[in-house]
Amino acid sequence: MTDETGKIGWIDITVDDAGSLRDFYADVVGLKPEDVSMGEYSDYNMTMPETGAAVCGICHSRGSNAELPPGWLIYFVVADVTASAAACTAGGGKVIVEPRALAGGRFCVIEDPSGATAALYQP
Repeated sequence: MTDETGKIGWIDITVDDAGSLRDFYADVVGLKPEDVSMGEYSDYNMTMPETGAAVCGICHSRGSNAELPPGWLIYFVVADVTASAAACTAGGGKVIVEPRALAGGRFCVIEDPSGATAALYQP
């Protein structure tokens, strides 16, 4: 994930059957799956076949992802996830997943005033 404030740092999707969706995107787009151990199961980074660079994730809706909304979720990099979550609420949005630890930083999931969801990530 990038650490430049304001950029889209990551995108992933959370679904009931990540394995089937992993295979779908491997076949349709040509990405290569890479297992990401979640303990008793694996989620997946989808990588560029030529370079191995991870471009997106496909996750099971269980464990730490159980409360995430279904669908593709973009992660905007922010300087302070707690302050950005407060600004979301003040601006008429909702915090769907409260700020918490994730991948060497902190994140939350918000719903904007139009009803669209996004994640905010602070490295």
